[in-house]
Amino acid sequence: MRVLFITDTIPYPPDSGNRLRVYHLLKQLAREHELWLVAPVRSSEEVDGEAVEHIRKYCQHVHVAVRERYSRLQHVPGLVRYALKGLPPELKFEYSPAFVALIQQITSTVDFDIIHIEPSYLALYREALPRNIRARLVLTYHNVEYSLFQRIARIEKQPAVKLRTYLHSMMLRRWEPLYAEHFDRCIMMSELDRQQMLAANPRLNIHVSPNGVDTEAYVPLPEDGAAPDLLFIGSMNYQPCIDGALFFCQEILPQIRAQAGDTGLWLVGRNPAPEVEALASHNIHVTGWVEDVIPYYRRTLVSVVPLRAGSGTRLKVLEAMALGRAVVSTSIGCEGIDVVDGEHLFIADEAHEFAAKTCRLLQDTELRHRMIARARELVVSRYDWRAIARDLSSVYRDVCREPNLQGVA
Repeated sequence: MRVLFITDTIPYPPDSGNRLRVYHLLKQLAREHELWLVAPVRSSEEVDGEAVEHIRKYCQHVHVAVRERYSRLQHVPGLVRYALKGLPPELKFEYSPAFVALIQQITSTVDFDIIHIEPSYLALYREALPRNIRARLVLTYHNVEYSLFQRIARIEKQPAVKLRTYLHSMMLRRWEPLYAEHFDRCIMMSELDRQQMLAANPRLNIHVSPNGVDTEAYVPLPEDGAAPDLLFIGSMNYQPCIDGALFFCQEILPQIRAQAGDTGLWLVGRNPAPEVEALASHNIHVTGWVEDVIPYYRRTLVSVVPLRAGSGTRLKVLEAMALGRAVVSTSIGCEGIDVVDGEHLFIADEAHEFAAKTCRLLQDTELRHRMIARARELVVSRYDWRAIARDLSSVYRDVCREPNLQGVA
C-alpha cells in the first residue's frame, strides 16, 4: 500500500514519546508498504538536514514545510476565529499555511491508499485534503487530549495558566470526540483510552495500537556496577514531568533516604525547567538532554515514574522493563499498560507507599529480579514494535476493504 504519514515533526532522533512511536512504526511498516512522510520544520536548515536524510531510509518520499513564525499578537485574530467556529483556540498554534499548501500539493497529485495523521492535535489538517479523496483516513491519539489537559489543569499552580488549561480541556471535551467521526479509523494507545472515547461518542470506529519498545535492541542490562540509585526519565519541560520531579524530590526521596541511606537520583530529559534545575544538589543529578539513555539505566537499579498527570501510555515504562530495570510508578504513570501491581512493577500513589515500595526493590534482590523477569516477558509478548506494526498493517487492510463513507468536504 502507499501510505502518507502526516506528522508534527521529523521523527529523528527518536528522543521523545511522539518521535519514538512514529520512528519505530515507520521502520517496521517500510518492510511492507511504500511510505511517504510530510512534516513541518522550524528552519530552512532542517530541510535537507540529518534527520530528513535518516528518515529516507524508511520513507521513499520525505517532504517538509518550514513553519511560519508568528508573534503572540499575530495569533490573536486566528484564536478568535477558532473560538467562534467552536474549535479549541489552542489548536491554532499548530496551524501552518505552508504545511497546508504542502499537503494539498502532494495529495492532489499522488494517489494514496491510506493517509495517517499522527498525533491527533493535527486532525484539522484533514481540511487540506482534496474533496472526495479515495484514500482511507486514519487518526492516532497519543492521548485522550481533553483528559490530559484536565489533569494538567489540576496540578498547575499559576492561576492564569490553570484557567487557560482548564478551558482548553473543556473545549476539547466537546470537539475531540465529534471531529473524530471524520476519520475511517481512530487509533488509541490503550483499551482504557478507547472506552473513554467511546463513552463520549459511541459512533467512533476505534482500534487499540499500544506504544511499544524494540525488544531486540533493548536487552536486559546487568546490575554489575550499578549503584543503588534511582532514575526518572522524561521531558523535563513538560508540566506532568516537572510536577513529578518536584513531588518525588520533595515528598518521596527524603523518606527513601531515611530508610535506605543516601540514595542517588538521576533526572534525565531535555530542556529542564528552572524549578527542575533547582533540584540539583547533593546526589540529585539533572542532566538535560542526553544522546543515549542506556548509560543512565546501566548505572541505576530502579526506574521511578512519579507522574500525577498525563494520558496515553508511557514509553519509558516499557523501555525500563525491556532493559531489565525494576519500576515503581503511580497509577497514572503506568496507565494503559497491562501490568499487575507486585508482579510486573510496583504501583503507588501516596508518597509514603511509593517510598516504601522503592526501598523494597532496592534492598530485596530476589524480589527485584523476579519482577524484572516477569516485566521483560510482558513487553516481549505484548509490546514489541514488530507485532504492533503488523497489527497496524492489518488495520490498513481492513479499512481499505470497507466502503469509503468519509469523503472530504
